[in-house]
Amino acid sequence: MTNPSPGFARNPAKSITVEPYPGPVTVSAGGKVIARTARALKLTETPYPPVLYIPFADIDFSALEKTTHASHCPYKGDASYWSVTPAGPRGDNAMWAYERPYDEMAAIRDHGAFYPDRVTIEA
Repeated sequence: MTNPSPGFARNPAKSITVEPYPGPVTVSAGGKVIARTARALKLTETPYPPVLYIPFADIDFSALEKTTHASHCPYKGDASYWSVTPAGPRGDNAMWAYERPYDEMAAIRDHGAFYPDRVTIEA
């Protein structure tokens, strides 16, 4: 591995699964569709609720604005954030992505996830 996760190295029993989501997913805000896909991935990590990751190719980046906000996960890597502009202030930092995830989470590279309390996610 060229970019191993320090979290998994410290806690090899940790389980994070990534699998294809079996259906369509639509994300909207302010009356505008932000993303639509039949190729979403479902990431499951105990104790958190499952998260749907949508391929960048199926996200309308013209409705997003990259921000300077960032966070770090010892299992996934560094997350970048985008605001969903049609959602107004509620959409601030509403989408995140691991642009260079650790090797163990490479499946979510070039995918974005949305906070369900800031946008509408139909799945």
